[in-house]
Amino acid sequence: MPRSPSSPAFWRSPLRGPWFTSVLGVVLLVGITVLFVTGLVSYAAYNPDLSPVNDQTPDKGLLGFYLFSWPTHPSWLYRLTQGVHVTLGIALIPVLLAKLWSVVPKLFALPPARSLAHALERLSLLLLVGGGLFEFTTGVLNVQLDYIFPGSFYPLHFYGAWVFFAAFLAHAVLKTPLALRNLRHLRDEQPSREGELVSPNPAEPTVSRRGALGVVGGGSLLLLATTAGRSFDGPLRETAVLAPHGGPEPGGGPGGFQINKTAAYAGISPTETGEEAWRLVVTGRAGRSVRLDRPQLLQLALHSSALPIACVEGWSTSDQWWRGVRLRDLAALVGHDDPVDVLVESLQRHGAFRRAALRANQVADPRSLLALFVNGEDLTPDHGYPARVIVPAAPGVLNTKWVARMTFGDL
Repeated sequence: MPRSPSSPAFWRSPLRGPWFTSVLGVVLLVGITVLFVTGLVSYAAYNPDLSPVNDQTPDKGLLGFYLFSWPTHPSWLYRLTQGVHVTLGIALIPVLLAKLWSVVPKLFALPPARSLAHALERLSLLLLVGGGLFEFTTGVLNVQLDYIFPGSFYPLHFYGAWVFFAAFLAHAVLKTPLALRNLRHLRDEQPSREGELVSPNPAEPTVSRRGALGVVGGGSLLLLATTAGRSFDGPLRETAVLAPHGGPEPGGGPGGFQINKTAAYAGISPTETGEEAWRLVVTGRAGRSVRLDRPQLLQLALHSSALPIACVEGWSTSDQWWRGVRLRDLAALVGHDDPVDVLVESLQRHGAFRRAALRANQVADPRSLLALFVNGEDLTPDHGYPARVIVPAAPGVLNTKWVARMTFGDL
């Protein structure tokens, strides 16, 4: 028996072959393309070209060619795109692992390169495997709020995605025609035994190829069923047993809905949010500035909006009823009759998004509020008391909590 993994006879599974690999490859072709597009959309939602404050990927250069002003309609837009991105990514993990298992003999094949074309294919395969494992691993760790990797998640995942997708695209161009030819034998339980993935000395089968695909598909459905519920409220959320924001809502009452950071975690003390200490500083045209305490804000025109919260980790809430002062009204207080960009700063002293910038179209939307109430009651400390921003379709980190300062003007 060959002892070296570089020998084709070392790999004896009768499941490996062009048909099995092609089915998995076509699923990944569609799924990873959707992941890449929704990932780019998520990056655009952060408005990274609006202000360096929002840009967690400096020196992105040409990679930011497609960036656009993130819309506010429909209000559930980010909830949908990021929910699809994260949930689909988790559901594809069994497919990815099965695909890697099906082609693992090629990773050990010798010689490393038989020609220039073969060398380029091997290089793309190395970037494809390494990039895929890196992207899925960092994505899952981010969903689980486990930041054990070095550096910030945003640049790691962003730059890694471009490397991975470039290799994926090159591999797809090379292999898709062959995969489609192999899929013409879908009805053939014993497809061609030719091909470099087929063992010359296969072991006795214990499951059919269709049975193996059923196991992979079942694993994907199981992950889908145990994670997708965190994008919903009520009993469905309790099905998301593998997600940090699954299970029962955190507490009851008007403020009993999901959060990422508590006031205690962010270092917000009751002494600095009390009516005696807290003031909102609003600055605008020609240095015009006003300081408002919470009773003064309550004297302004108050409006209500029904808006969800959706975060990069893929979780979201249904619409909550927010009540507060429109952002465009605050801009008018400091001389901006036409809505402009705004820089929002939090009492929070640490964290990547203790400051966040919003575009003029987001300020202009009548549903964009400096919220003082939620679901008919004062904001709880964990939901941003005494005041927080809430903007339709914006990622959760841009809905700044514990707001201390707002600076209106072109950014």
